[in-house]
Amino acid sequence: MQLRNSTIIKSLLSFKYAVLTLFLFINLISYAQKTDVNGRIIGSNGIGIEGVSVRIVDSKKGTVTDKEGFFKIENTESKEHILHITSIGYFSQKIKTKSSGSKSDYITVTLREDINSLDEVVIEEKKNSIQVERLPDVHDTYLIAGTKNEVLQLGGINANIAEKTGRQIFAKIPGVFVYDMDGSGNQINISTRGLDPHRSWEYNIRQNGVITNSDMYGYPASHYSPAMESIEKIELVHGTASLQYGAQFGGMINYVSKQPDTTKAFTFETINSAGSYGLFSSYNSVSGKVGKLTYSAYYQKRHSDGYRKNSKSDAQSQFASLSYEFTKNLKVKAELGRSSYVYQIPGPLTDAMFAQDPRQSTRSRNYFNPDIYVPSIVLDWKISPSTKLRWTNSGVYGSRNSVLIDAFANVPDAIDQATNQYKPRQVDIDNFKSFTSELRLVHQYRIGRLNNFVSGGVQVMKNNLRRRQLGKGTTGSDFDLSLSNPVWGRDIHLKTKNVAFFIENLLYITPKLSVTPGFRVENGTTNMTGVITYYQPEALPNKIKHHFPLFGISSQYKLDADSRIYAGFSQAYRPTVLKDIIPGSILEQVDKNLKDSKGYNLEVGINGKIGNTFSYDVSIFQILYENRMGTLAMKDAAGKDYILRTNTGNSKTKGIELYTEYKPFSVQGRNGGKTEFSVFTSTSYFDAYYIKGSSILNNENLNTTGNKLEGVPTWISRNGLQFAHNTFFATLQYSYVSSLYSDALNTVEPSANAAKGKVPSYGLWDFNGTLKIAKRYNLKFGVNNILNKSYYTKRPTMYPGAGIWTSDGRSIVVSLGIKI
Repeated sequence: MQLRNSTIIKSLLSFKYAVLTLFLFINLISYAQKTDVNGRIIGSNGIGIEGVSVRIVDSKKGTVTDKEGFFKIENTESKEHILHITSIGYFSQKIKTKSSGSKSDYITVTLREDINSLDEVVIEEKKNSIQVERLPDVHDTYLIAGTKNEVLQLGGINANIAEKTGRQIFAKIPGVFVYDMDGSGNQINISTRGLDPHRSWEYNIRQNGVITNSDMYGYPASHYSPAMESIEKIELVHGTASLQYGAQFGGMINYVSKQPDTTKAFTFETINSAGSYGLFSSYNSVSGKVGKLTYSAYYQKRHSDGYRKNSKSDAQSQFASLSYEFTKNLKVKAELGRSSYVYQIPGPLTDAMFAQDPRQSTRSRNYFNPDIYVPSIVLDWKISPSTKLRWTNSGVYGSRNSVLIDAFANVPDAIDQATNQYKPRQVDIDNFKSFTSELRLVHQYRIGRLNNFVSGGVQVMKNNLRRRQLGKGTTGSDFDLSLSNPVWGRDIHLKTKNVAFFIENLLYITPKLSVTPGFRVENGTTNMTGVITYYQPEALPNKIKHHFPLFGISSQYKLDADSRIYAGFSQAYRPTVLKDIIPGSILEQVDKNLKDSKGYNLEVGINGKIGNTFSYDVSIFQILYENRMGTLAMKDAAGKDYILRTNTGNSKTKGIELYTEYKPFSVQGRNGGKTEFSVFTSTSYFDAYYIKGSSILNNENLNTTGNKLEGVPTWISRNGLQFAHNTFFATLQYSYVSSLYSDALNTVEPSANAAKGKVPSYGLWDFNGTLKIAKRYNLKFGVNNILNKSYYTKRPTMYPGAGIWTSDGRSIVVSLGIKI
């Protein structure tokens, strides 16, 4: 019995070992059959693409690529599998792979860019970004590679949006000069690289790719001013890329509206702001998608009593957008924007008045009112996977109105003792009718293993600017454009017809090195007709021709996925605008052979990131600006003195632009939150001077060669500390602008009327904070000019009047946003 039991036990043990051995053998076979699939996803330029989805078809296994484009899928159960590779902005691919028998198989896949990108995009609110973003090499129908550019995501910026405070919104773009002239919140007046900031008219200003400059060839100021609460991001491309959209020295600024939430039929957002000096602003918008129709619209209204006495403003803006998708390859979008405000102009101050009380006013009856409409229809047609066409038809229609006492600061607006009334005010009205049709096409083609892009098109402009000035207005004190005498001192039509052709070609010499040559031809004529009561019609310059072939080239070398060296050169020009060719009095004459200003932009720089903690952009530039307008003292054949308005000078501006941002501290919380601290500086140095020029003093022509260019500071520096903890984000910013001259003769001591004299330097502290409450609410709080610094930015020589215009002192603004 004992022997039998022993035999049974041995048999059971043998069976147990056999089963265990079989189990291990099966698992070893199974394990041996499993392999890892790893590889890299790259673009046509050979650079790895981050965030690409790589998934095994009919399986739950998948992953996404890392920062350099690498991926790894572990322990796949088959020798053969199909990978589905997808990424936003690229054509998806399905790749069949077969195991080589090794534990790890490696593949490299090149994705081809979809230049039409996605036709339907779901917009998620972006988290606070500490760094300035850059545009891709090909953006819509524009070729951006090799150019200096910045993208500002307003959702990630701590700034006084309600009052459009430029030094805060553009804080991280070095060299931005902000000109305060229209009261807080009405318009943004900026420039870069020492150009003229008046209504940003050195730029090609666009909203959603549609031109909003009032009249490119007659008066290129941007009077259109949408609610900043409606803007999602601001794209700024500097002058070396100008051949694609115009020939402006400054470049292009594109204000991109918030995109509709296409996951819902209806979304509502409201942002209400209140603050110092009677500020109240209300912005309300709706958006959504129903079938193939996508829509959005907003209404905004804002009131402010103003920092100075008699500086009240009332503004409103509206916008509507309808987009219909006929097919995935054909879409039409129609938009209509409108902005209007009435600003009570408090008048210029003398230096003595500014020192006594910078908030005082010299005028109580002056008003300014632009009312602008911008309609557009845009057709996007994806002709093939490699070719996209965009046809934009748009216009700028409306008026620029003012009623004022136009006099120096030391001339009071007093009641006439004889009539016991004020003097009649001067009424000026500009009417704009500007039409633009722009046809653009971008095509992707391959040379060898590299994809290249060519972009070209035609732009047709037909503008009609009617300027009525020196009208005799009322003796009243309210905003009233009516005339007491129906005859205008000036009633002029300025009509322009212009056709421009342009083409640029982005060539990848290697996956990292690219070059983009370009060419643009401007061909048109501006004709002036009308009546100036104090002037003989035959003495007016009645025709200005615009015939310019313009060349440019840019290049870049990508050091890695986030860093590049870039360089560019582009010719540019600026039309002689209407204000330059109207004689101010019978003592003036205008040169009938006026030339448009011309010159070039030249830049070279390096930008990028080092890890996730440091970002930078360092560039040097040079701008040559020829045929600047000026005046000369002359004598006619009879020996009579007169003043000639003509091209009198050339200038050159050289400079350095530096932006750096460092995030030394970042900690991820357990609940998904994050604590971060960062610092940034955005600093520029300008050396701007006349290389040829003259100016009149006491009826004598004086040489200005070598003098500093007026209106250009040597240093502009903005520096900030940023702190983020979970849903709270705060910024403390210091802005410094050095002194500048107000005239070409570099006058230091101020004149009695404050029209000339040095503008002193100033430094300002600002604080802004944002608190996100749940997903639907956010609260913004800001203190502008914390130390209540009294300062001014320029001494203008034209509107709103020669003299000192005080900028705002300390103010507090609170905004509450709700989105449902």
